[in-house]
Amino acid sequence: MSDRATVPAPRRLTRWEHRTDVPLLVASLLYLAGYAVRVLLPPHTEPWNDAALAVIGATWFLFALDYGVRLRLSGLGRRFVRVHWLDTLVLLLPPLRPLRVVQLLTRVQLHRERPRLSLYGRVMAYAGTSALVLGFTASLAVYQQERDAPGASIRTFGDAVWWACATLTTVGYGDAVPVTPLGRVIAAALMACGLALLGAVTGSFSSWLVQVFARQQDDTGPPESR
Repeated sequence: MSDRATVPAPRRLTRWEHRTDVPLLVASLLYLAGYAVRVLLPPHTEPWNDAALAVIGATWFLFALDYGVRLRLSGLGRRFVRVHWLDTLVLLLPPLRPLRVVQLLTRVQLHRERPRLSLYGRVMAYAGTSALVLGFTASLAVYQQERDAPGASIRTFGDAVWWACATLTTVGYGDAVPVTPLGRVIAAALMACGLALLGAVTGSFSSWLVQVFARQQDDTGPPESR
């Protein structure tokens, strides 16, 4: 009997993820760079547009290969699609693929025997990283949809970045708004993500403050005991 047959499926899946986390993290960053080049450079800017398209295609192939291997090793069959719904969305929807950066950073941190950050620190760090990646990606996606649309108020990438910052922070000045259907779908998704990230950071920071004050009170003790 081979060693592969004696190793449980979850352990094989964990071993595969541990080995591929860093290469896939690099592939995610390359995808984000290629996507940025495709959006920001003028059309027919050779050879950069062709190179960016090749990078996007190659990284998507790596994502699809990883998804297929993980599906097979998980032993879940079709349930893998439902259990790992975020992986499925990231694979099928190109604008979401940069989210693999945050997802893989999380997995790399969890694989450490001694994480460098506390639980609260990890939550705030991941929320901040998610905000940066989502904001940059949404800026690219909205700029790509809006720049040539009639009556659009988002004409430059700077306008798109300003819009993404206002949307993620739930400020919503209203001076730059999407007018295309797909742009509004991206805006709605970014609003939901902004609320979730803001809640996660606020809740973690509040819990950390409560923990600090409780520890200080335990150290000092009640006045009559001193």
